[in-house]
Amino acid sequence: MAIENACHSHPWTEKTMLSCLAGRYFNLAAFQGDDMLGFYIGEQAGPDYTLMDICVAPKYQGQGIAKRLLNAFIEHGEQHQAENLFLEVRESNAPAIGLYESAGFSHMSVRKNYYPTATGNEDAILMGMSFSL
Repeated sequence: MAIENACHSHPWTEKTMLSCLAGRYFNLAAFQGDDMLGFYIGEQAGPDYTLMDICVAPKYQGQGIAKRLLNAFIEHGEQHQAENLFLEVRESNAPAIGLYESAGFSHMSVRKNYYPTATGNEDAILMGMSFSL
């Protein structure tokens, strides 16, 4: 929870995090010794896989950890014959959008006023990637 709380202005609750540890969810964490550097949580719904959350501890950001976690998510989808990968990202999160675009995700649509902010709401950009079958 410490990384989640440090990475997001409106983090998931502990209950939400715990609910994403089984069933249709899958996850991966990056460690250095006993220190968790970051993690992702994915969800499978039929042939579609969604990146639900990805976080890197602030002191480890900028070291390529998010890129490695994202690549692991993509590889997981490929290995399990996913047809599509999806994610949502705050429109103000330019570094994340750049990372997703560089990995092959493209803009699909916008969800208006999706994310809460300190002063109201902000749009989410829905991004996706399809695998050739």
